[in-house]
Amino acid sequence: MPKLYALIDCNNFYASCERVFQPKLEGRPVLVLSNNDGCVIARSNEAKSLGIKTGQLFCECREAIKQHQIHVYSSNFPLYGDLYQRVMTVLGQIEPEVEIYSIDEAFFHLPSASPDWLREYGRYIRDTIKKQVGIPTSIGFGSTKTLAKIANRVAKKRPEHGGVYVLPEDGLDEVLKSIEVGDVWGIGYRQTRKLNLRGIYSAYDLARADDTWLRKQLTVTGLRTADDLREISCLELDESPAPKKSITSSRSFGQPVTELKDLREALASYVSIAAEKLRTEHRKAGCVQVYLATNSFRKDAPQYHNSNALAGRPHRLDS
Repeated sequence: MPKLYALIDCNNFYASCERVFQPKLEGRPVLVLSNNDGCVIARSNEAKSLGIKTGQLFCECREAIKQHQIHVYSSNFPLYGDLYQRVMTVLGQIEPEVEIYSIDEAFFHLPSASPDWLREYGRYIRDTIKKQVGIPTSIGFGSTKTLAKIANRVAKKRPEHGGVYVLPEDGLDEVLKSIEVGDVWGIGYRQTRKLNLRGIYSAYDLARADDTWLRKQLTVTGLRTADDLREISCLELDESPAPKKSITSSRSFGQPVTELKDLREALASYVSIAAEKLRTEHRKAGCVQVYLATNSFRKDAPQYHNSNALAGRPHRLDS
């Protein structure tokens, strides 16, 4: 029996996590900041409507925060990771074939069914996760992973669908024409420039592009993306992702560090965090690289950046 793909995405995930423990924030603008409150990394829909951008410096938002009474929170990644695991646990109890894709997204496989049944099933999954975890989600269904990704985008961007969208219930071509090629999963900035120069501006254009040109300009990966848009499934569900090849534990300091002992304490803490992640994945480290840099935003101060790698047999970190 033919199978469909679905993509579930936690809406405004970090902001939604904060709302789980503070229900009074529902309907109010919320921002979550990066390590040491440098810039915005997550926004509620209400904050988005006020024009605040992801990546915007916190200092640039102060006036808007005060004017609109925006609730601001420092990031709490252990909390977000725990809540995401709860979301995945609930999803795994409903659907056995799940591929965790990112901190707030996952694909799953299910048998082909009518659009009406899929809409009802999607609402059931959303309601179950919302009830048991408190996180709102959007779900998109499509015959390939790339189309499921597009369907999820429609579900999230168009409130009239109630957070669930089945592609192509409105006609596949019309939906693809409404999606800019740069918003297609796997198409980055450089590929977008190449495609635009070729006259390819939408997902619909990409699906009808010449295969030989695509393979030459975007390699086989770009060709597979185009085939996925043509309802030719090329990207299979990966229920056992390959182990990470690297682990990073880094932070920005909230204030200038001038003492070596403070730097050593921070280094020991970050290495411990990385080691904990390593043990969780049952992996061994072949190399440890330590890097540091001054504040590049301080144009009035001297700048410095450097790194050192330790490989082979164990070394003392202070050697």
